[in-house]
Amino acid sequence: MKTLFFGILFSALSAQFVAQETHIENIKKLPSVKLKDMEGNDINTAELGVKGPIIFSFWATWCAPCKRELNTIHEVYQDWVEETGVTLVAVSIDDEKTKNSVPVYVNGKAWDYMVLMDSNWDFKRAMGVNNVPHTFLVDVDGTIVYSHNSYSPGDEDLLHQELLKLVKKSN
Repeated sequence: MKTLFFGILFSALSAQFVAQETHIENIKKLPSVKLKDMEGNDINTAELGVKGPIIFSFWATWCAPCKRELNTIHEVYQDWVEETGVTLVAVSIDDEKTKNSVPVYVNGKAWDYMVLMDSNWDFKRAMGVNNVPHTFLVDVDGTIVYSHNSYSPGDEDLLHQELLKLVKKSN
């Protein structure tokens, strides 16, 4: 019985991984979408002016796993920046009802991230995000090289490993 259970579980997880990888192939390049920063300025996702790799993390103030992921990464973020030159962009999908709580939360946590607001969900749709948290790693050419949906403790280590592989490959 245990063997059957683990076999079904493995098959389901494998199918999800294949679907994620296929999804990346469908998008391939980072789409150009106009978002707002927390001060209300227009920011184009394809023209961030960042020189290194970018992590896009889709999140919301009402999403506990999203906040756990971003708070956990915050603890090691400066090390990642120094090691790889990465920029993390936290893309809030809070809607009109909850978007005013984004700056309050972000400032209270003292995140060093660039925070963009996607209250119309245009970027979310363009990236094929169905639920949050959803994290993407984008290389310097704007190619999406890694995608991960959901959050469990330790996922930040997997993201870091993918980031290191990307930086090593580009050197």
